[in-house]
Amino acid sequence: MTPTGQAAVSQAPAVPSPPVSISVVRGPAQRKAFIRLPYRLYDGDACWMPPLEKELRALLDPRRNPFFDTGSVELFLARRQGKPVGRVAAVHNPRHNTHHGTTDGFFGLFECDNDPLAADALFHAAGQWLRGRGLISMTGPVAFTIHDECGTLVDGFGSPPAILMPYNPPYHDQLLHSCGFTKAKDLWAWEWSTETDMGPAIERIARRAQQRHDVQVRPLNMADFEAETGRIWDIYTASWEQNWGFTPPSEREFRYLAAQLRQIIRPELALIAEVRGDPAAFALTVPDANQALKAARGRLTSFGLPLGLLRAARAARHIDRARTFALGVKAAYRGQGLDALLYTCTNRAGRELGYSTGELSWVLEDNTAMNAALARMGAQHSKTYRLYQRPL
Repeated sequence: MTPTGQAAVSQAPAVPSPPVSISVVRGPAQRKAFIRLPYRLYDGDACWMPPLEKELRALLDPRRNPFFDTGSVELFLARRQGKPVGRVAAVHNPRHNTHHGTTDGFFGLFECDNDPLAADALFHAAGQWLRGRGLISMTGPVAFTIHDECGTLVDGFGSPPAILMPYNPPYHDQLLHSCGFTKAKDLWAWEWSTETDMGPAIERIARRAQQRHDVQVRPLNMADFEAETGRIWDIYTASWEQNWGFTPPSEREFRYLAAQLRQIIRPELALIAEVRGDPAAFALTVPDANQALKAARGRLTSFGLPLGLLRAARAARHIDRARTFALGVKAAYRGQGLDALLYTCTNRAGRELGYSTGELSWVLEDNTAMNAALARMGAQHSKTYRLYQRPL
């Protein structure tokens, strides 16, 4: 009997969790486990968009992805009793460090059960690999640069991501904090409707810009795609140069991304503004192909049959969303209303093509001028993505 006269209740000792093992991904079997892990983690989550395995394999292939011309990546897989429970990529991007004069490392492709021990073991392994290359910090998630899919969703759950935007469960933020990460920067996504009144101020600025005889807004010339890609690359690198975390992509990296987008580009939504014939600004909006790719369930073919491709083709007929992927204005042409003109032309083209809504993403949280302009145009701040950093 206890001192209070009550019978003591015996408790069975807690059963310790099986230990976590971390392995470097080597060989086809481990690579397949790395790629397929999210299909278990997100089973039943209607908002998750299964990536096309073909595209993920290309991302990881040094022979195909031009990031590997200068960068390097190591993949790590966490297991409990042989079962994969987490993964991460450690990323070394020398071009970033040369451009910024830093010694930063990165991480990406992070997926994990709600398992702080597994997550910590993954980041410990990734950190050791990065320290071995003389790097002193780890920022992410990025896959594998800031021009690619990046950030962790921390606000705006409940709807699927737009094309080339990430998705994750809400517990990722807590997991990352438990592993010593703190916020580096937030990235905002804005939702817009093609029926929204752009507002008198934006309309007036756009109209003044359009009335100038030396300004022309034209759609992308798909017949001259290679040269057009070079023109947009030139505007993009010049206009984004001062943005936080920006490292100019090599021309080969930019053309690799352009080739991926080419199959879904609608030229009416890919606009170039020229001033006296000089490409001065651009806005790239693409159909939200995620609405169709979800039907493919990650694979365009199964058992040698194009089942996923057929499902995606059927779903593509019903795409009614778009994503404004990037907008840039060369410094010499800022303050002339070209951004407002491109916004209004994009909105008009989207409406005429049958798109009802879209997402503008992403915008740095402290880009006050652009965020204020989007709010004035009637867009709604819909999602927040976060980049994290921790010292090594």
